[in-house]
Amino acid sequence: MIKLKKNLLWALCGTSILASSMVSAADTTLHVATWLPPTSSQNSIVWPTWKKWVEKATDGRVEVVIENYTGDPKALFDTVEDGVYDVTFAVNAYLPGRFKLTSVAEIPGEITDAEVGSVALWNTYEKFFKPDQEFAGLELLALFVHGPGQLQTNFPVNSLEDMKGKKMRIGGGLVNTLAERLEVTPISAPAPKSYELLQQGVVDGTFLPAEQQSTLRLSEVTTNLTLFPKGLYTTAFSIIMNPDTLDSLSQQDRDAILSVSGEKLSRLAGAAWGKADQDGILAAKEAGVNVVFLGPDDAIVKEMNKLEEGIDQAWIDSVSDRKADAKAALAYFRKNVNELSQ
Repeated sequence: MIKLKKNLLWALCGTSILASSMVSAADTTLHVATWLPPTSSQNSIVWPTWKKWVEKATDGRVEVVIENYTGDPKALFDTVEDGVYDVTFAVNAYLPGRFKLTSVAEIPGEITDAEVGSVALWNTYEKFFKPDQEFAGLELLALFVHGPGQLQTNFPVNSLEDMKGKKMRIGGGLVNTLAERLEVTPISAPAPKSYELLQQGVVDGTFLPAEQQSTLRLSEVTTNLTLFPKGLYTTAFSIIMNPDTLDSLSQQDRDAILSVSGEKLSRLAGAAWGKADQDGILAAKEAGVNVVFLGPDDAIVKEMNKLEEGIDQAWIDSVSDRKADAKAALAYFRKNVNELSQ
């Protein structure tokens, strides 16, 4: 009996030591701030996958801990730059004027596939945009876009006339230009505020990809989801890291983290966000939302195409203060999108 107790004690001690060694195995812990619901593709797919990639690539020397951030998403760039968190993702347009070049991906009608758009954006950044140092003070790990933005409203949209004067939540970027041309009343707010704004009647609708019918539960507070064949716009996101944190690591671990970021992480994020649109459409149908699939020959689509003309030149004009050759960058971006879509 005494012998059994001793064996049990040694077994428990061994387990405790093993657990302790596992906990302390990581030399560095990266604290990741995330701000969307757990059901979002960023939290259910992108972060968990990148965590596995980083921990495997560094042989466990770097641990990734994902933490819920409840503050204003617009403050996330500063939060990482100041070292409060090590890594996060955010909407570039939340800081107007700072990340102007990456909005090339927000030009209406350019992207129908989020994975393709994300890789094309990363490639264009690497070739044309990096010298402008728009991300100075941050380590850029990836760039990606969500699926095509659509109309999610509490009123039917049969023509563009139906949009005039309606209060629409917008997130910033080139969708603002589109909103002006549609003559809607813009209400600027981060995407997670959409549910509250719709529920309280502050807005009549929002510009967001179809996935948010599920992720943000907009199927509960909208009556119509109008899907344009090429969407209306996309939003550019960044995945960023505090450069001092990266520099504090060994060269081996720095290289390991960067090897599972860049184009690889951009592709992962774009693919995950794009695929989630189908879940959003399904959620909308199940909730009784009127889902309208428009075709290229529908009158309202032709109206919208005409309305969007010249926004590409508006982007070129908006970045005239940058060093990058905007015309060449746009041509390269479009070439990437076409080739990756084959």
